Amino acid sequence: MKPITAAIVALFLVCSVGPTVHAVQSELPVALQATIPPPNLKVSSWALMDASTGVMIAAANPDRRVEPASLSKLMTAYLVFRGIDSGEFRLDEEVLVSENAWRSIGSRMFIEPGDRVSIENLIKGLVIQSGNDAAVALAEYVAGSEAAFVEMMNQAAAGLNLNGTHYVNSTGLPHPDHFSTARDISRLAGAITQQFPEHYRYYSMKEFGWKGIHQKNRNKLLWRDETVDGVKTGHTRSAGYCLVGSAERDGMRLIASVLGAQSKTKREDAVYALLRYGFASYDSKTVYRGGDKIVTAKVYKSVSPSLAVGVGSDIRLTLPKTPGRQLDADIRLNEPLVAPIVKGSTVGTLTLRLNGDEIGAHPLVALGDAVPGSWAVKAYDTLRLWVR
Repeated sequence: MKPITAAIVALFLVCSVGPTVHAVQSELPVALQATIPPPNLKVSSWALMDASTGVMIAAANPDRRVEPASLSKLMTAYLVFRGIDSGEFRLDEEVLVSENAWRSIGSRMFIEPGDRVSIENLIKGLVIQSGNDAAVALAEYVAGSEAAFVEMMNQAAAGLNLNGTHYVNSTGLPHPDHFSTARDISRLAGAITQQFPEHYRYYSMKEFGWKGIHQKNRNKLLWRDETVDGVKTGHTRSAGYCLVGSAERDGMRLIASVLGAQSKTKREDAVYALLRYGFASYDSKTVYRGGDKIVTAKVYKSVSPSLAVGVGSDIRLTLPKTPGRQLDADIRLNEPLVAPIVKGSTVGTLTLRLNGDEIGAHPLVALGDAVPGSWAVKAYDTLRLWVR
């Protein structure tokens, strides 16, 4: 298997699929954007995201409404995974297949009315075989009907801030009111990788058989590169060829979404080009851990004259692979700090700069309580503050 490389010449050989040029967008500050340009892809829209930060590294037409086709099944799986993790049902629970699920058109797992199929096998049929019948069977089991499940899908989309997405069915079959965007699809795929890592493994499986009918995973990038481990393909005549791909290298997970490609091969080449570009151009680094002490601050009128200060949650950055990269931090406390101070209270600001350019400011918080001292301590520190 070929590893993803930083070979820029090979990158452009792969991704030069046409003369169409889309305006490229990025959620990164200018100082964090790589000098290497992203590939020019002849597709309806695309997006490249750092899964751990949720930052869109680069994209073209990321908010254009498109038919998501079977990429809709990402949300179907998301809700099933969520139900399993919350204890609503188990992987080994059996689902009684309805005639409605059996009659599903399009790609199928080939379950039949009256079959009792475990939720895990239906997940495999959904993820690996892209079975519409598996999607409907799961939807009916989780919510009682596909219509009720669709309501859950739209509620979950709102909760994930998928503002350009609306579902009408659990399968992705075409409908005028069934749509999504490259940005939203990338966010949803990222949510699956981050929230349900144990279940995400299904997307790396290359083949699944049911009742002697074996079908291969339609994501052929799984065979092209060993670091690619998901996620989903989609296709209808009106949507074109769609693919979300994900790979992880050196602790950095990228998600690339391509919608409206002209063929299976072109969608695979486009996604692979985006992944190669991302790994060649960027790192993903945790620069500060939440709860770790960054500085010790002086505190007045407290039992203890000092207080550990840090950040409340991890600060993880998507950084360009720039020669001579210099990351600096400027710490400013809201001095003077006077007790009482409650753990978690904001006591300052941490400003990060890359090569002198500001790239973000983060609140500094107290990592413990500053308890008021005795009257003598308070009186003494009142004098100290007065002459300060």
